[in-house]
Amino acid sequence: MSEIINNREYRKKVLKQLILELHEGKSAEEVKSRFAELIKGVSASEISEMEAAIIAEGMPVEEVQRLCDVHSAVFKGSIEEIHKDDEREFEKIPGHPLNTFKLENREVEKLIGGQLNDALNVFKADDGKDNINKLIESLNLLWDIDKHYSRKENLIFPYLEKYGITAPPKVMWGVDDEIRAEIKGIKVELESYRGNKEQVVKRLEALMKKVSEMIYKEENILFPMCKDSFTEDEWISIMEESQEIGYCLTEPEGVWKPQRVDIEKKDKNDAAGEAAGYIKFGTGILKIEELEPLLNTLPFDITFIDKDDVVKYFSQGKERIFARTKAVIGRTVQNCHPPASVHTVEKILHDFKSGIKDHEDFWIKMGSLFVYIRYFAVRDREGNYMGTLEVTQNIKPIQEIQGEKRLLS
Repeated sequence: MSEIINNREYRKKVLKQLILELHEGKSAEEVKSRFAELIKGVSASEISEMEAAIIAEGMPVEEVQRLCDVHSAVFKGSIEEIHKDDEREFEKIPGHPLNTFKLENREVEKLIGGQLNDALNVFKADDGKDNINKLIESLNLLWDIDKHYSRKENLIFPYLEKYGITAPPKVMWGVDDEIRAEIKGIKVELESYRGNKEQVVKRLEALMKKVSEMIYKEENILFPMCKDSFTEDEWISIMEESQEIGYCLTEPEGVWKPQRVDIEKKDKNDAAGEAAGYIKFGTGILKIEELEPLLNTLPFDITFIDKDDVVKYFSQGKERIFARTKAVIGRTVQNCHPPASVHTVEKILHDFKSGIKDHEDFWIKMGSLFVYIRYFAVRDREGNYMGTLEVTQNIKPIQEIQGEKRLLS
């Protein structure tokens, strides 16, 4: 039996079955008991795959959302067991987006466990105007959580979706909106308070529970998925764009500055051949101001890394397929890829440097695009390895070409 339980595909099937049983009306305790018996460990990525499979088979996102709190409770112990030692550097680095998200979560916990909870207890004893106003004041502070959710939804979720992780963002976004709506709704009810104390207390306690559970889901499901998927460059983009949305109840502890290689200093002795604003090639001469527009006009994207695996250049064509920011310059190419694909990158570079291969090709479908990704070893006249050129192109329009179109036709 153990070899079956340890089979990843079988475990996925069991997880999906448990959620469906909850959907059909079984109690959380019944499912939790079966879960403990059959499943020894569940990763965040498996939960993501499970939710995506259920949605793909026709269950509405709203149903998965309705079950979200239930299956979170069912899986809680196993997820915590997996991630208890997974306190990677990101959460500890001042200014890193994950560090900031977790700082905000601690402030939200302080608010709902302190000021809001105290105001609620006072309101339970005396629902006078002053105590109503204290509750409204606490809810106004809690509304700051909108910035936390907005950064998650507009900066984190798009990258997850790029990696094919779509179900958790849809479910979480729905719960975020429920929390927002309930903060607003309870405020309206308090502002026109008519003595319905029990209803207000019930709504507030449910809201506080939902906010706490979302914190749990972020830190034990969402953030581990992000750490497994995002490149350092993507985290930099998230950090840089966060300021525009704002922060919740606190500010970042600093500015995260990943280590960079100073390209100009590194190549200070490589300027021979440049003179008076011209670059001389073996087959011609170009003005420096001509070179960049020329490269950006190429009908494909190019990126170049040098012999030390450091990113030195990328073109900026009108239809770039994979996002690049200037923050990538000076970084090792290994840090530009998700952890799961670094071993493939290392293998390609090893084969290029050792001379086993001169190029490697990949092709993937991305929505309406058919992306052709090619890597070429760049060598000098003696065959010495100088770096790697990546060429990326949407070849769907090329595949659709038929017949002929001549210059003189």
